[in-house]
Amino acid sequence: MDSLVYAMGTGGTGGASGGGGFGAFVPLILMFAIFYFLLIRPQQKKSKQHKEMLASVRKGDKIVSAGGLHGVITGIADDVVTMEIAPKIRVKISRGSVAGILKRDEVAQQD
Repeated sequence: MDSLVYAMGTGGTGGASGGGGFGAFVPLILMFAIFYFLLIRPQQKKSKQHKEMLASVRKGDKIVSAGGLHGVITGIADDVVTMEIAPKIRVKISRGSVAGILKRDEVAQQD
């Protein structure tokens, strides 16, 4: 019976070591690198493009809001954009809720 207990033990000193030091952090470093290149970096790039797009918005641009409203910008204040969604119907929205600017060729096709 004693030989069975010794056979199930953790093993002798002759095998591979338990791995310590820097070797234990390699998988964590690889996981962080994967998360950075697959999740964090693309989100930062998208955020930067959105900020640049918001900075380039000007009067007369045809835009789409985050809520799905299409309209033409009639006025811009610091954080507020006034857009006309129908003749003589104007709506004020937050500048941050501008989802996109329609391309000039799309505007020409729709008009």
